[in-house]
Amino acid sequence: MKLIKPVSTLLTLIPSIAYIPILIEVIKGFHIGGLNIIFLFISSAIKPSFNQEVIKSAWEGLQITIAIALTSWVISILIGILLGVLSSDLFWKSIPKFAYLGKLIKYSLAVPRSIHEVVWGLLFIQILGLNIWVAIISIVIPYSALSARVISEQLDSFDIQPLIAIKQTGSNIMSSLITSILPKLIPIISTYGSYKFECAIRGVTLLGIFGLGGIGTELYLTLKSFEFNEMWTCLWMLWLVMILLEKFIRFIRNYSFTNINLKNSFIISISIFSLSLLLGISWLYNLNFEIFTSISFSYLNLPSFVEIRNGFNDLPLLKLIITTILITFFASGIAIGTPPLLLLLFPGKFSLKVQNLIWIFFRLIPPPLTTILILLFTNPNISVAALSLGITHMGVMGRLLTDNIINQEKNIYRAIKSNGSSKQSATLYGILAPQSNSYLAYGAYRSDVILKETAIIGAVGGVGLGWQLQESLSSFDWAQVIIVTATFSLLTISGEFLFNTSQNYWLKNSTNNFIS
Repeated sequence: MKLIKPVSTLLTLIPSIAYIPILIEVIKGFHIGGLNIIFLFISSAIKPSFNQEVIKSAWEGLQITIAIALTSWVISILIGILLGVLSSDLFWKSIPKFAYLGKLIKYSLAVPRSIHEVVWGLLFIQILGLNIWVAIISIVIPYSALSARVISEQLDSFDIQPLIAIKQTGSNIMSSLITSILPKLIPIISTYGSYKFECAIRGVTLLGIFGLGGIGTELYLTLKSFEFNEMWTCLWMLWLVMILLEKFIRFIRNYSFTNINLKNSFIISISIFSLSLLLGISWLYNLNFEIFTSISFSYLNLPSFVEIRNGFNDLPLLKLIITTILITFFASGIAIGTPPLLLLLFPGKFSLKVQNLIWIFFRLIPPPLTTILILLFTNPNISVAALSLGITHMGVMGRLLTDNIINQEKNIYRAIKSNGSSKQSATLYGILAPQSNSYLAYGAYRSDVILKETAIIGAVGGVGLGWQLQESLSSFDWAQVIIVTATFSLLTISGEFLFNTSQNYWLKNSTNNFIS
């Protein structure tokens, strides 16, 4: 007897079942007091403040965010290139005697990339205080490891025969590697690198919410004081920057390197990185940050083995892990299931444009701020954390789906529609079905991101490992900090393996491959 396997199109819709337990829990803790504030927040979107002082403050915060993101982005990409090459099998096939070093680097990078930049920020604040380098280092560490992983995987997917052929001509190892790797490396950096700059801006915004300056701090302060008109001034300015950046990224992705020789491509790449780093550092200097002064360290009294053992016994680790997994599960369900469901319920070109605006709106607000807004009318629980993450990542998934539908061939849809089928049926089989495998593959990747971001939601929403980490840091209980951080790292590494396996499964049957 054959097992019944649900088709991929159905699997894009099933995750939306997560709404049922989430809404039940939110309604249970519901109190009407905060609804007026929520209405005021939404209505303020169409009437942001145009006060000169507010605009000036928002623009200064935005400059700080972009300058930090630019500086940390360049540093992380450069380190990522080096570590990516050194952790690739392609590199060590030229030096097989030391191939174990490549494996060691590759597996070691799993730890720094498994910890969210905000967690790094919270840890480094304790060591360096409120310093501009805390924000930069907190972005550089995980982003370098993430970039290294992508570069390593891309390099290992290429054919090794050209390298072998170059070596057989008598070239030395270094020139053979440069000649074979560099042409492959530049297109990878141009696409993935440009995308990571957008991520860096989002990351620095999140760090600002936790007190490290920039537009994130402005957003947090205006929300806490209920100055929603001022908050939306910041949000719309941030949105405008992200839209312009998105258009620039698309231009870079569509740019062809085939007409540029290797030497010129290398010179252009080095020039872009050098100018970007110089611009970022000089920008921060002009914003009156003392980036060239020596950094003062606060040495931590590391806990003894006995203290770590006692901390392990005191912590409800199993409960915290289960809570974190549940948040990830429900948030992923909302993020993955909502866009296809809305597409089927409200098909058509006009509806697609409206949905695109909704996805922009949801992507605009960082998850911690969404959590604070939801907590105005309900009690802290797993559902609040899941809903906050789900809303933000729903915007990302929705944008991906609508963008690809806009660029998709509509021949199947027209054929089904011409046979007398309803709009819903034609949309299901003619539009959603061809996209379902690639959409689920990206959904698997997004679930990995959601798992990492439970740390920042937990810190605000009072649940999960993120909340416990914040509590342990506040009480300077370094034994618990080490235990919780290590637990979170192991959990995200396990999740990364699981989600990657799922992503690879769906990509096998997909004609699209997305980095977004």
